[in-house]
Amino acid sequence: MSVSEIKAAMEALGMHPSKGLGQHFLADGRVAERHVLAAGITKEDVVLEVGPGLGVLTERLLKLAKKVVAIETDSRMCQYLGKKFEGASNLELVHGDALKVELPRFDLCVSNLPYQISSPITFRLLGCEFERALLMYQMEFAERMVAKPGTENYSRLSVMAQHRAACSIEFKVPRGAYYPQPKVDSAVVKLVPRKPDYEVKDEALFSEVVKVLFAHRRKKIRTALCDNAKSLGLEKEVILAALDSTGYGDERVENLAPAEIARLANSLR
Repeated sequence: MSVSEIKAAMEALGMHPSKGLGQHFLADGRVAERHVLAAGITKEDVVLEVGPGLGVLTERLLKLAKKVVAIETDSRMCQYLGKKFEGASNLELVHGDALKVELPRFDLCVSNLPYQISSPITFRLLGCEFERALLMYQMEFAERMVAKPGTENYSRLSVMAQHRAACSIEFKVPRGAYYPQPKVDSAVVKLVPRKPDYEVKDEALFSEVVKVLFAHRRKKIRTALCDNAKSLGLEKEVILAALDSTGYGDERVENLAPAEIARLANSLR
C-alpha cells in the first residue's frame, strides 16, 4: 500500500495511527515482498501473523500459505480486514490481544510486530513449537537480540533469545518505508527455535541469574551476585563456592557467553 492508500483507508475507518498501539504501516511493497519471501513459505504451512494492520503482509501470505491466522487487537482493523479479504478461504482472523489469546498451532510466524510488545510477544512465541519466524523489530532491539559477548549491545535480551533460538538479522528496513515514519530504522530478524548446546539444570534460576547480572552489568560478577543473594534465594557462601568452582568471580557479565552463564547457574544450584 502506498502512503496515499494508507491515509485513505485510515480516513474511511475514522482512525488515526495510534502511537499507543505502535501503529506504523508499511508503505513499501518491495519490503513486504522481501519479508514474506524470506520466510520460505510453502502450500503446506500454517502461518501466524501478529498485528496485520491493513493487511500488507497478509495479502502476500494468503497467496503462499495453506492457512494464515492473523491476530489483530483493533476491532475496526478487524472489520476492515474481514471486508478486504472476504473471499479468502485460507484466512482465520482473530480479534484479540496476541499476548492473551490462545495461540493456534502454526509452522511459521511472519509479522511486522507492534514495537511496544516486541519482547513479551517474542518470548511468548518462543514458548510454542514452530519451524521459524521472520519478525520485524526496531533496529536497536534487533541488534540486541543478535549481539555477541563483549559487544556494546550484548544484553539480557541477547542471552535469553539466543538461549531459545538461533537469531540472525535478515535485512534492514529504513524508517522511510513506513507511514507514519518512526524515529528509528527497523530490521527483519529470523528466529529458528532450537535447544541450546549446553545444559541448564534449573531454567527459573538461570533466568533469574541473567536478570540480576545484567541489571548490574558494570559490576564484577562476585559483587553483583553477593549483593543480590536474597533475591536469588541463596546464601552468600553458596555463591562464593560456585564462583570458586567456575572462576568467574572477577568477570563482568558482558564477557560471558550464554553457555558460561548456564555453567554458573548450574553451580549455584
